[in-house]
Amino acid sequence: MDVIIQSLGFKAGEALESYIREKLEKLKPDDKIVRANVTLFLGPDRATPNTYCEIRLEVPGPDLFIKESAVEFEQAVDECVNKLQGQLRKQKEKQVDRWQGKVNE
Repeated sequence: MDVIIQSLGFKAGEALESYIREKLEKLKPDDKIVRANVTLFLGPDRATPNTYCEIRLEVPGPDLFIKESAVEFEQAVDECVNKLQGQLRKQKEKQVDRWQGKVNE
């Protein structure tokens, strides 16, 4: 899987990028993910410590997209990856249902 990480308005450190890659590897084993586009950015109001993470997974069929905010980037990444796991699971169940429907016809 190809991972592209963009940080808008700041320079993401090597530790943060490694953390993101490590978390995304958990999605990989049985899914056909072509690319993960990760965008990190700070909230519009610098007074509030919100950080945002957007992840777009390029997979066969429609891409999967999630956006989360948290106090720390690591928390936002964790939330995104957890929700993407659920989306991937649902997508896989739909494919199995379609396949089983064709077999039963």
